[in-house]
Amino acid sequence: MCGIVAYVGNKEAYPILIRGLKRLEYRGYDSAGIALLNDKELNIYKKQGKVSELEAFTINKNLKGNIGIGHTRWATHGLPNDVNSHPHFTTNKDIAIIHNGIIENYSTLKEELISRGYQFRSETDTEVIVHLIDDIMKTEKVDLVEAVRHALLSVTGAYALVVISNKHPDTLIAARKSSPLVVGIGKENEFYLASDATPIVEYTKQVVYLNDEEIAILDRNSGLKIVHLSKEEKTPYIQELELHLEALEKGGFEHFMLKEIFEQPKTIHDCFRGRLNTEQGWVNLGGLKDYHQKLLNANRLIFVACGTSWHAAQVGEYLIEELARINVEVEYASEFRYRNPIINEQDVVIAISQSGETADTLAALELAKSKGATIIGICNVVGSSISRITDAGSYTHAGPEIGVASTKAFTAQVTILTLLALLLANKKGTVSAAKFHEIISELENIPKKVKEILDKNNLIKEIATQYKDAKNALYLGRGSSFPVALEGALKLKEISYIHAEGYPAAEMKHGPIALIDEEMPVFVIATKGTSYEKVVSNIQEVKARKGKIIAIVTEGDEQVKSMADHIIEIPDTNEHLVPLLATIPFQLLSYHISVMRGCNVDQPRNLAKSVTVE
Repeated sequence: MCGIVAYVGNKEAYPILIRGLKRLEYRGYDSAGIALLNDKELNIYKKQGKVSELEAFTINKNLKGNIGIGHTRWATHGLPNDVNSHPHFTTNKDIAIIHNGIIENYSTLKEELISRGYQFRSETDTEVIVHLIDDIMKTEKVDLVEAVRHALLSVTGAYALVVISNKHPDTLIAARKSSPLVVGIGKENEFYLASDATPIVEYTKQVVYLNDEEIAILDRNSGLKIVHLSKEEKTPYIQELELHLEALEKGGFEHFMLKEIFEQPKTIHDCFRGRLNTEQGWVNLGGLKDYHQKLLNANRLIFVACGTSWHAAQVGEYLIEELARINVEVEYASEFRYRNPIINEQDVVIAISQSGETADTLAALELAKSKGATIIGICNVVGSSISRITDAGSYTHAGPEIGVASTKAFTAQVTILTLLALLLANKKGTVSAAKFHEIISELENIPKKVKEILDKNNLIKEIATQYKDAKNALYLGRGSSFPVALEGALKLKEISYIHAEGYPAAEMKHGPIALIDEEMPVFVIATKGTSYEKVVSNIQEVKARKGKIIAIVTEGDEQVKSMADHIIEIPDTNEHLVPLLATIPFQLLSYHISVMRGCNVDQPRNLAKSVTVE
């Protein structure tokens, strides 16, 4: 949700801001804007549309200045247009602000400010903050830093924000609560700010992640200072970025999504590297080593997640219950805290999130923590909010995922959950030594088998040509393949805008079968396993209604091949590991269909990568 970038130092700010906004555009691309301060003159330029349109708009404009702020927007309050774009500014244009988040009490504050004579240009909640800061400075006779602090004490909601003022030409003021913000530390009091580290890594590896209710004062003369809203001064904790610049480039691929699909042999391997040993026969998740007994003795494990991460959690539920015989529940984080869930000290709540910043998931963790539950995180981004709030956790090590539609993050999350299921099952003794060794040996072979599926890309692209004009689609699977069907349907709908639904295969005849006709593609996971014959029956039911069957089958399968319109063969593997393979064809099908339909693959409409507001 929205991308923030800012700079103060001795370089020209404009090129840094534009490059940074392009790196952050996956967080929102409804509009973009910048504010540059040059010799006490504050120049503000903003434009509806993508960052490239802002860049074109600023040609021949005054772009001088060594201090500036930039923003790319995912609209919440107000339509995507020039006026609602950030930065927002005071009447006399001496203060400007950019903001990611939602101010829940903006309406009350706005009414109060209007009664004081303030006029509003936009429909946004953000504009309230900049006028509130101005009002506090005038009425309470305090400096800008103190005015920002007072204003933030008055607002309710989530924010990451940066303030710039022509009265403070050497200073940026930033603050966060529930929305991420990271400070990059350059040379000689040179500072960068961003929603995540992607715009910063090409300039410095030294960063400070702001905590909730912290204000950062970045001054090119006096350096960095961090204070809490309570006025307590904080010592900055400087960390070294593990991110590499080349990971943020397309690397010769047409789209980030395609690159990230093809990275999965490596990312799955990186996820289990050092965490399993087939020769010695062990699985280990170092971040959880002090919590093994807590997990084994838990009354239940409760997964909280959203979107693709929720589908990964569902795979985890099947694996952990089947292998470790521990009770698992999977909850939508967005609903969890609003239904007054029953949680106690014997529960372990496990959050799954690619970004580690998902607002609903963080709120669910806060609730669980307040009830005394142990909270654990599975996320991709080092230093993220979830990694800092939880008692323990595991990183997926998938590297940055720029495409809005998640691909490699899903398989990395499923890999971690598979390792967790195996670890608990081995310690609990619920699987035999022979079966345990069989599964970990096969897991080690998964990256090679993913590569074999990726080699079928041309075949999958050809199948995609047959269904690019479909209006609807069904995805069917059984057991741990059911969540893969859900994930396949999500991928198709979010990047190609084709309506698609995933179902347990047996549920098709309890309603969805009414939709099937000769125009309906039905994607079925029909790999060898305990439910194979049942899935074959479901395929026959679809064919009896003239539906089109696209089946993912185990290599060498002849039975389904004789019934299906198209088959995509995947290598034979242990039934528990099928989700890691079966999801790959669905990702490629969705990608190619989206390209053929002329959709924006990496930046689908109305979506943003990191949902940092509720």
